[in-house]
Amino acid sequence: MFTIGDFARHGRVSARMLRHYDAIGLLRPEHTDPRTGYRHYAAAQLAVLNRIVALKDLGFTLEQVRRILDDRVGTEELRGMLLLRRAELEAAMAAAAGRLGGVEARLRSIENEGRMPADDVVVKSVPAVRVAELTAVARSYGPEDISPVIGPLYEELFRRLAAAGVSPPGPGIASYESAASDGSDGEGAVLVHAAVTLSPGDRPGPDVAVVVLPALERAATIVHRGSMDSVVPTSQTLARWVDAHGHRSAGFAREVTLECPPDREKWVTELQEPLL
Repeated sequence: MFTIGDFARHGRVSARMLRHYDAIGLLRPEHTDPRTGYRHYAAAQLAVLNRIVALKDLGFTLEQVRRILDDRVGTEELRGMLLLRRAELEAAMAAAAGRLGGVEARLRSIENEGRMPADDVVVKSVPAVRVAELTAVARSYGPEDISPVIGPLYEELFRRLAAAGVSPPGPGIASYESAASDGSDGEGAVLVHAAVTLSPGDRPGPDVAVVVLPALERAATIVHRGSMDSVVPTSQTLARWVDAHGHRSAGFAREVTLECPPDREKWVTELQEPLL
């Protein structure tokens, strides 16, 4: 038997927490001295304490924890519940990290206001290119809506190409267009085209579209270094340059992947803004 202090130490919790669990009937001591009121716990109760702490740390309320304990959930079932909750928390953390990255990108855009790049932007012609592509719809043109769509598209595209025995020489080219019937490119949904350059002899299977991206007679281009989740400052630098030099945009910029290592922060992508 352990005193409340020893049990708290072995369980890596506070004695005050144990007193609270006792008061609400969540974890009663094995024995309470009727004269002194001192609480004593058995080593076997550490298993119950571990369940309480794990469930609480994963976001369950104490009432939910009580119901789980009262139902005598088995070890395997409890493990499954915890794995599911962990996956939910990891997804929430990933989403929060994405939002944080977006906030940081917007802050960089604000910090760059009023600064005009002298030689970051290059105007050039872009030749037509034959590509294999898959297409899906994103809710908006924001990185928070584009990234969850374009990543799986490219994974599926390369899976289908590999099944057809095609090893495209690259690079990847992402292009976009308004999904609105009137062709507007405002706040509405966006068609996302995830494409990769093909060799002349490549013949992908029927489940992959093969198209020719038209040439761009004039395109303002800029190189973005880092994850595409943080592309906003680079994109807005390009937009300010286009406006300052009296040009007019002819649509969404293409995104040509120049380098794509496993570390997304080391990606190198060229943005190609078509000009009228």
